[in-house]
Amino acid sequence: MVKKIRTSKLLLWGASGHALVVADIIRLQGIYEIVGFIDNVNLQRHGETFCGLPILGGQEQLDICKQQGIEHIIFGFGDCQARLKLSELVEKKGFSLATAIHPNATIAADVSIGAGTVIAAGAVVNSGAKIGQNVIINTCASVDHECIIEDGTHICPGVHLAGRVTVGRATWVGIGATVIDSVRIGAGTVIGAGAVVVNDIPDRVLVYGVPAKVIRNID
Repeated sequence: MVKKIRTSKLLLWGASGHALVVADIIRLQGIYEIVGFIDNVNLQRHGETFCGLPILGGQEQLDICKQQGIEHIIFGFGDCQARLKLSELVEKKGFSLATAIHPNATIAADVSIGAGTVIAAGAVVNSGAKIGQNVIINTCASVDHECIIEDGTHICPGVHLAGRVTVGRATWVGIGATVIDSVRIGAGTVIGAGAVVVNDIPDRVLVYGVPAKVIRNID
């Protein structure tokens, strides 16, 4: 007789495209059972079915779900600052942040990965890398040896980070960007799609181009 693995119940915050990706990863892992979605943005969708499960409501559902014995939550949206802010809220309410790692991601044995992080299909994270909390390493992105990816960062699909790159808290590295080795990218910065980053980048700026240049500050 095959023993059935008991799964923990999980709430997925977000109900858009990225949430579909996260839900798929969660189901493939087989560790958690998704009980539903919450959405603070599209209030008109409350009560709809999404990805085969109900959109229960907004954050007012947190206390109800906790009372029902749901202990885990994960975010299914890309807004870096919002993920960090809301992670503080859900942890105060007693939820634990789940981590979603696609079985077709390649991750070195010594990589550290913080709670709430999502690593999508085809991603590669090499030896010595440190991945913070609530990070997204998206589809087919590569994070090479000894990189440091701080909390809340989004490494978009197809990004390639060379060795010993540091990416600051809540920074967005746009689709297809490339960063050469040992570069430091500041916190709260946005790196545009397809950019080639060859120099250190300060906090809270918009950067794009080949080679990438600072375009303006982010207020």
